[in-house]
Amino acid sequence: MSVGERDPYTGHMTTGHEWNGIKELNTPVPRAVWYFLGAAFLVSVIYWVLLPAWPLGVTYTRGLLGIDERKELAATLQRATADNASANEVAESSDFSTLQASADVMHLVRGAGRTLFLDNCSVCHGQKATGGKGFPDLTDAAWLWGGEADAIMETLRVGINTAHEDTRLAQMPALGRDETLDREAVTNVISFVHSLSRPDQATDDQKVSIAAGAEIFAENCAACHGDDALGDHDVGAPDLTDNFWIYGGDRQTMFDTIWKGRQGVMPAWETRLSEVDRKILTLYLLDLKTQDGE
Repeated sequence: MSVGERDPYTGHMTTGHEWNGIKELNTPVPRAVWYFLGAAFLVSVIYWVLLPAWPLGVTYTRGLLGIDERKELAATLQRATADNASANEVAESSDFSTLQASADVMHLVRGAGRTLFLDNCSVCHGQKATGGKGFPDLTDAAWLWGGEADAIMETLRVGINTAHEDTRLAQMPALGRDETLDREAVTNVISFVHSLSRPDQATDDQKVSIAAGAEIFAENCAACHGDDALGDHDVGAPDLTDNFWIYGGDRQTMFDTIWKGRQGVMPAWETRLSEVDRKILTLYLLDLKTQDGE
Protein backbone atom coordinates (compact mmCIF):
# COMPACT_ATOMS: atom_id res chain seq x y z
CA MET A 1 0.00 0.00 0.00
CA SER A 2 1.36 3.41 -0.89
CA VAL A 3 1.48 6.43 1.41
CA GLY A 4 -1.13 8.96 0.47
CA GLU A 5 -3.88 6.55 -0.41
CA ARG A 6 -7.33 7.97 0.29
CA ASP A 7 -9.85 5.83 2.14
CA PRO A 8 -12.93 5.49 -0.11
CA TYR A 9 -15.38 5.35 2.83
CA THR A 10 -14.27 8.27 5.06
CA GLY A 11 -12.35 10.36 2.57
CA HIS A 12 -9.35 10.59 4.95
CA MET A 13 -5.83 9.86 3.80
CA THR A 14 -4.12 6.73 5.15
CA THR A 15 -0.76 6.62 6.91
CA GLY A 16 0.55 3.62 5.04
CA HIS A 17 0.21 1.26 8.02
CA GLU A 18 -1.91 -1.84 7.70
CA TRP A 19 -2.69 -4.73 10.12
CA ASN A 20 -4.58 -7.74 8.83
CA GLY A 21 -6.31 -5.67 6.21
CA ILE A 22 -7.11 -2.82 8.62
CA LYS A 23 -5.66 0.45 7.38
CA GLU A 24 -4.74 3.30 9.70
CA LEU A 25 -6.35 6.61 8.81
CA ASN A 26 -4.54 9.90 9.10
CA THR A 27 -7.45 11.72 10.74
CA PRO A 28 -7.00 15.25 12.06
CA VAL A 29 -7.17 16.08 15.78
CA PRO A 30 -10.80 16.92 16.71
CA ARG A 31 -11.49 20.62 17.02
CA ALA A 32 -12.88 20.13 20.52
CA VAL A 33 -9.44 19.04 21.70
CA TRP A 34 -7.86 22.21 20.28
CA TYR A 35 -10.55 24.32 21.96
CA PHE A 36 -9.92 22.57 25.27
CA LEU A 37 -6.15 22.99 25.05
CA GLY A 38 -6.56 26.65 24.10
CA ALA A 39 -8.93 27.27 27.03
CA ALA A 40 -6.56 25.50 29.42
CA PHE A 41 -3.66 27.62 28.23
CA LEU A 42 -5.72 30.79 28.60
CA VAL A 43 -6.72 29.86 32.16
CA SER A 44 -3.08 29.13 32.96
CA VAL A 45 -2.01 32.55 31.71
CA ILE A 46 -4.71 34.22 33.84
CA TYR A 47 -3.60 32.16 36.87
CA TRP A 48 0.07 33.11 36.30
CA VAL A 49 -0.85 36.79 36.16
CA LEU A 50 -3.24 36.91 39.13
CA LEU A 51 -1.84 34.34 41.59
CA PRO A 52 1.56 33.24 42.91
CA ALA A 53 2.97 30.89 40.32
CA TRP A 54 6.55 30.84 39.08
CA PRO A 55 9.59 30.24 41.32
CA LEU A 56 12.39 32.77 40.90
CA GLY A 57 15.27 31.41 42.93
CA VAL A 58 14.72 32.58 46.52
CA THR A 59 11.38 34.20 45.70
CA TYR A 60 8.45 33.75 43.30
CA THR A 61 6.03 35.76 41.20
CA ARG A 62 3.47 37.23 43.64
CA GLY A 63 0.56 37.77 41.25
CA LEU A 64 -1.60 40.86 40.92
CA LEU A 65 -3.98 39.74 43.70
CA GLY A 66 -1.17 39.61 46.24
CA ILE A 67 -2.38 36.38 47.83
CA ASP A 68 0.02 34.98 50.46
CA GLU A 69 -1.12 31.72 52.07
CA ARG A 70 1.60 31.90 54.70
CA LYS A 71 0.26 35.22 55.92
CA GLU A 72 -3.29 33.87 55.85
CA LEU A 73 -2.24 30.82 57.88
CA ALA A 74 -0.40 33.01 60.38
CA ALA A 75 -3.46 35.24 60.75
CA THR A 76 -5.71 32.20 61.23
CA LEU A 77 -3.41 30.79 63.91
CA GLN A 78 -3.29 34.17 65.62
CA ARG A 79 -7.10 34.36 65.70
CA ALA A 80 -7.33 30.78 66.99
CA THR A 81 -4.78 31.54 69.71
CA ALA A 82 -6.75 34.59 70.75
CA ASP A 83 -10.01 32.65 70.79
CA ASN A 84 -8.44 29.84 72.82
CA ALA A 85 -6.94 32.31 75.26
CA SER A 86 -10.33 33.93 75.70
CA ALA A 87 -12.06 30.57 76.13
CA ASN A 88 -9.39 29.39 78.59
CA GLU A 89 -9.75 32.58 80.61
CA VAL A 90 -13.52 32.09 80.82
CA ALA A 91 -13.16 28.40 81.68
CA GLU A 92 -10.56 29.12 84.34
CA SER A 93 -12.54 31.86 86.07
CA SER A 94 -16.10 30.47 85.95
CA ASP A 95 -17.80 27.59 87.73
CA PHE A 96 -19.33 24.65 85.90
CA SER A 97 -22.95 25.78 86.12
CA THR A 98 -22.07 29.18 84.63
CA LEU A 99 -20.08 27.60 81.82
CA GLN A 100 -22.82 25.08 81.01
CA ALA A 101 -25.38 27.88 80.81
CA SER A 102 -23.35 29.73 78.15
CA ALA A 103 -24.15 28.63 74.59
CA ASP A 104 -20.95 30.25 73.28
CA VAL A 105 -18.76 28.45 75.82
CA MET A 106 -20.40 25.09 75.19
CA HIS A 107 -19.96 25.57 71.45
CA LEU A 108 -16.22 25.93 72.04
CA VAL A 109 -16.25 23.02 74.49
CA ARG A 110 -17.82 20.67 71.94
CA GLY A 111 -14.95 21.40 69.57
CA ALA A 112 -11.97 21.65 71.93
CA GLY A 113 -13.32 18.96 74.25
CA ARG A 114 -13.79 16.50 71.43
CA THR A 115 -10.22 17.09 70.26
CA LEU A 116 -8.89 16.54 73.79
CA PHE A 117 -11.01 13.42 74.18
CA LEU A 118 -9.97 11.90 70.86
CA ASP A 119 -6.29 12.63 71.52
CA ASN A 120 -6.19 11.31 75.08
CA CYS A 121 -9.22 9.17 75.97
CA SER A 122 -10.72 7.54 72.90
CA VAL A 123 -8.11 4.77 72.72
CA CYS A 124 -9.80 3.21 75.77
CA HIS A 125 -13.30 4.68 75.88
CA GLY A 126 -13.92 4.75 72.12
CA GLN A 127 -14.44 7.70 69.79
CA LYS A 128 -18.05 8.09 70.96
CA ALA A 129 -17.14 7.56 74.63
CA THR A 130 -19.37 4.49 74.81
CA GLY A 131 -16.56 2.35 76.22
CA GLY A 132 -16.04 -1.36 75.72
CA LYS A 133 -15.24 -4.46 77.73
CA GLY A 134 -13.15 -3.28 80.66
CA PHE A 135 -13.64 0.40 79.85
CA PRO A 136 -16.65 2.35 81.18
CA ASP A 137 -19.29 3.95 78.99
CA LEU A 138 -19.02 7.68 79.74
CA THR A 139 -22.38 8.57 78.20
CA ASP A 140 -24.57 6.66 80.68
CA ALA A 141 -25.54 7.28 84.31
CA ALA A 142 -23.19 4.72 85.87
CA TRP A 143 -20.10 6.38 87.36
CA LEU A 144 -17.84 4.50 89.77
CA TRP A 145 -16.58 7.63 91.52
CA GLY A 146 -19.51 9.92 90.82
CA GLY A 147 -20.65 11.69 87.67
CA GLU A 148 -20.76 15.22 89.10
CA ALA A 149 -18.38 17.83 87.70
CA ASP A 150 -16.07 17.96 90.73
CA ALA A 151 -15.88 14.16 90.92
CA ILE A 152 -14.99 13.85 87.23
CA MET A 153 -12.35 16.57 87.57
CA GLU A 154 -10.74 14.75 90.48
CA THR A 155 -10.76 11.41 88.66
CA LEU A 156 -9.07 13.04 85.67
CA ARG A 157 -6.51 14.65 87.96
CA VAL A 158 -5.40 11.68 90.07
CA GLY A 159 -6.59 8.66 88.06
CA ILE A 160 -7.49 5.25 89.47
CA ASN A 161 -4.88 2.78 90.76
CA THR A 162 -1.98 4.89 89.49
CA ALA A 163 1.31 6.10 90.95
CA HIS A 164 -0.21 9.51 91.75
CA GLU A 165 0.06 10.23 95.47
CA ASP A 166 -3.66 11.07 95.65
CA THR A 167 -4.87 8.36 93.27
CA ARG A 168 -8.23 6.74 93.75
CA LEU A 169 -7.75 3.13 94.84
CA ALA A 170 -10.21 0.39 93.94
CA GLN A 171 -10.02 -3.37 93.57
CA MET A 172 -12.47 -6.20 93.18
CA PRO A 173 -10.97 -9.03 95.29
CA ALA A 174 -10.41 -12.46 93.78
CA LEU A 175 -12.86 -14.16 96.13
CA GLY A 176 -12.60 -17.53 94.42
CA ARG A 177 -8.91 -17.67 93.60
CA ASP A 178 -8.00 -16.53 97.10
CA GLU A 179 -10.32 -19.21 98.53
CA THR A 180 -12.62 -16.77 100.29
CA LEU A 181 -15.58 -18.37 98.49
CA ASP A 182 -15.92 -21.79 96.93
CA ARG A 183 -17.44 -22.43 93.51
CA GLU A 184 -20.94 -23.05 94.87
CA ALA A 185 -20.88 -19.85 96.91
CA VAL A 186 -19.74 -17.85 93.87
CA THR A 187 -22.53 -19.38 91.79
CA ASN A 188 -25.09 -18.44 94.44
CA VAL A 189 -23.82 -14.86 94.62
CA ILE A 190 -24.09 -14.63 90.84
CA SER A 191 -27.71 -15.78 91.04
CA PHE A 192 -28.44 -13.14 93.67
CA VAL A 193 -26.69 -10.29 91.83
CA HIS A 194 -28.23 -11.38 88.54
CA SER A 195 -31.67 -11.20 90.13
CA LEU A 196 -31.07 -7.59 91.23
CA SER A 197 -30.75 -6.22 87.69
CA ARG A 198 -32.92 -8.85 85.99
CA PRO A 199 -35.64 -9.82 88.48
CA ASP A 200 -37.94 -10.95 85.68
CA GLN A 201 -35.44 -13.63 84.65
CA ALA A 202 -35.26 -15.30 88.09
CA THR A 203 -36.87 -18.75 87.95
CA ASP A 204 -38.41 -20.79 90.76
CA ASP A 205 -35.46 -23.19 90.55
CA GLN A 206 -33.10 -20.33 91.38
CA LYS A 207 -34.91 -19.13 94.52
CA VAL A 208 -32.83 -21.29 96.87
CA SER A 209 -29.60 -20.20 95.15
CA ILE A 210 -30.68 -16.54 95.24
CA ALA A 211 -31.49 -16.71 98.95
CA ALA A 212 -28.15 -18.34 99.73
CA GLY A 213 -26.39 -15.75 97.54
CA ALA A 214 -28.07 -12.92 99.43
CA GLU A 215 -26.54 -14.15 102.69
CA ILE A 216 -23.09 -14.54 101.13
CA PHE A 217 -23.39 -11.08 99.58
CA ALA A 218 -24.23 -9.54 102.96
CA GLU A 219 -21.18 -11.17 104.54
CA ASN A 220 -18.62 -10.57 101.79
CA CYS A 221 -19.77 -7.91 99.34
CA ALA A 222 -21.97 -5.39 101.17
CA ALA A 223 -18.97 -3.70 102.79
CA CYS A 224 -18.14 -2.14 99.41
CA HIS A 225 -21.32 -2.40 97.34
CA GLY A 226 -23.68 -1.56 100.23
CA ASP A 227 -26.42 -3.55 101.87
CA ASP A 228 -28.75 -2.53 99.03
CA ALA A 229 -26.05 -3.23 96.38
CA LEU A 230 -26.35 0.34 95.09
CA GLY A 231 -22.59 0.81 95.19
CA ASP A 232 -20.47 3.48 96.83
CA HIS A 233 -18.80 6.38 95.02
CA ASP A 234 -16.39 6.85 97.90
CA VAL A 235 -14.65 3.55 97.17
CA GLY A 236 -15.47 3.21 93.46
CA ALA A 237 -17.80 0.24 94.00
CA PRO A 238 -20.34 -0.09 91.15
CA ASP A 239 -24.10 -0.24 91.52
CA LEU A 240 -25.13 -3.86 90.99
CA THR A 241 -28.85 -3.19 90.68
CA ASP A 242 -28.74 -1.41 87.34
CA ASN A 243 -27.92 -2.96 83.99
CA PHE A 244 -24.62 -1.16 83.35
CA TRP A 245 -21.58 -3.45 83.31
CA ILE A 246 -17.95 -2.67 82.58
CA TYR A 247 -16.82 -6.22 81.92
CA GLY A 248 -20.21 -7.75 81.09
CA GLY A 249 -23.30 -8.88 82.97
CA ASP A 250 -23.60 -12.44 81.69
CA ARG A 251 -23.12 -15.23 84.23
CA GLN A 252 -19.75 -16.41 82.88
CA THR A 253 -18.25 -12.91 82.98
CA MET A 254 -19.66 -12.34 86.46
CA PHE A 255 -18.08 -15.63 87.55
CA ASP A 256 -14.69 -14.51 86.16
CA THR A 257 -15.02 -11.18 87.97
CA ILE A 258 -15.85 -12.71 91.34
CA TRP A 259 -13.44 -15.63 91.04
CA LYS A 260 -10.39 -13.81 89.60
CA GLY A 261 -11.06 -10.23 90.71
CA ARG A 262 -10.62 -6.99 88.78
CA GLN A 263 -8.33 -3.99 89.10
CA GLY A 264 -8.76 -1.47 86.32
CA VAL A 265 -6.50 1.52 85.79
CA MET A 266 -7.44 5.06 84.83
CA PRO A 267 -4.36 7.24 84.06
CA ALA A 268 -3.73 10.38 86.07
CA TRP A 269 -3.78 13.40 83.75
CA GLU A 270 -2.54 16.11 86.09
CA THR A 271 0.97 16.18 84.62
CA ARG A 272 -0.16 15.92 80.99
CA LEU A 273 -3.26 18.12 80.81
CA SER A 274 -3.64 21.55 82.33
CA GLU A 275 -6.42 22.30 84.78
CA VAL A 276 -8.29 24.20 82.07
CA ASP A 277 -7.98 21.25 79.67
CA ARG A 278 -9.31 18.90 82.34
CA LYS A 279 -12.16 21.32 82.97
CA ILE A 280 -13.01 21.41 79.26
CA LEU A 281 -12.90 17.60 79.16
CA THR A 282 -15.24 17.46 82.15
CA LEU A 283 -17.68 19.85 80.49
CA TYR A 284 -17.47 17.77 77.31
CA LEU A 285 -18.33 14.57 79.20
CA LEU A 286 -21.18 16.26 81.05
CA ASP A 287 -22.49 17.48 77.71
CA LEU A 288 -22.34 13.94 76.30
CA LYS A 289 -24.42 12.71 79.22
CA THR A 290 -26.96 15.48 78.56
CA GLN A 291 -27.16 14.62 74.86
CA ASP A 292 -27.62 10.97 75.78
CA GLY A 293 -30.82 11.89 77.53
CA GLU A 294 -29.83 12.10 81.13
